[in-house]
Amino acid sequence: MDLELLAALRTPRGTDALTAAAEVSGGDPLAAASALRSRGVDASLAAAALTQTELRRRAAGKLGAAAATMFFTRPGFEQATRAVVADRRAARLRAAGVTSMADLGCGLGSDALAAARQGIRVYAVDADPVTAAVAAANVEAAGLTELVTVECADATTVEVEKYDAVFADPARRRAGRGRVMDPRSWSPSWDFIGALPARVPRTVLKLAPGIDHALLPAGAEGEWVSVDGDLVEAAFWCGPLAEFPRRASLLASGAELHGSGVEKAPVGEVGQFLYDPDPAVVRSHLVAEFAATIGGRLADPEIAYVYTDEPVPTPFARQLEITDVLPFSLKRLRTLLRDRGIGRLEIRKRGSALEPEQLRRDLRLSGSAGASLVLTRVANAPVVMICRG
Repeated sequence: MDLELLAALRTPRGTDALTAAAEVSGGDPLAAASALRSRGVDASLAAAALTQTELRRRAAGKLGAAAATMFFTRPGFEQATRAVVADRRAARLRAAGVTSMADLGCGLGSDALAAARQGIRVYAVDADPVTAAVAAANVEAAGLTELVTVECADATTVEVEKYDAVFADPARRRAGRGRVMDPRSWSPSWDFIGALPARVPRTVLKLAPGIDHALLPAGAEGEWVSVDGDLVEAAFWCGPLAEFPRRASLLASGAELHGSGVEKAPVGEVGQFLYDPDPAVVRSHLVAEFAATIGGRLADPEIAYVYTDEPVPTPFARQLEITDVLPFSLKRLRTLLRDRGIGRLEIRKRGSALEPEQLRRDLRLSGSAGASLVLTRVANAPVVMICRG
């Protein structure tokens, strides 16, 4: 995607090409491209229309019905905030009294659009000209131009003090380098991002889930968000927006867990039931708080599996019933699984150096029964647990 192709897609000719692409796509890409060219669509516009159709289809699960009229770049699609996350964040900002917001690093505009749907006026910037142009096109497609202004600009030049709140999503990828883990190499860098709360107290920072807890500004809330069990982002809520030191938010269920993030769970024996906490619970350091909700305990102080003697329903973890606990031995495990006719395994691990797929090959499974296998440590010793559930 470049500016010229984006402009072409937004003309009546481009609209017709997009409509035609939706009709012929979904099968052989070469056949689809040929079908468009047979309708008089030139090759470059046909390729762009087919790409947009593919991305719109893929984005529907992430962004909902709005994806059908949005424009995308491939990197922008991959990095766009899921609608359920953006909508929830925007509602929380609105409930906190925010009426205007600077969106620094707006990407394709999913967060800006969610804020506008809550009645918040947004000034959105992105340093990449194509990304900014796509965001502006998405604002127009959503009919929200009166609430959202998009410009191609360096985020560090924005007078953020003019707005009630700041939302910042620093770029954490570089062309040819993939993800950039060092916050000092983000764009804008952590030096700028980390200083925003001092300039605008109501600041929200969208960050990678693996962000170092030590970077959390004083008094801020660190929130880790999962969607259907997939850990998608961390957010630092600063100033008056902070409600708890740490929060784990599980979407779309809406379950939330909060606490200090420094508590220690009790340690005891393995129970009959094992709980594998949602990754948002683990990454927010709220395993002890989760254990308290079910009266659970750890069997190893360094491993985030929680155990109980009785089953306790919970939205915060996958529950498994343990049938066997044994020291790890490939030969013994293979024999046990063969004797029980277990040929299908779901393998989970924490604190184990074993690679699940290699272990699956080494076990040479056969049979029709299924089970869950947990590779972990108890009292610093490697064990394997066979489970139901």
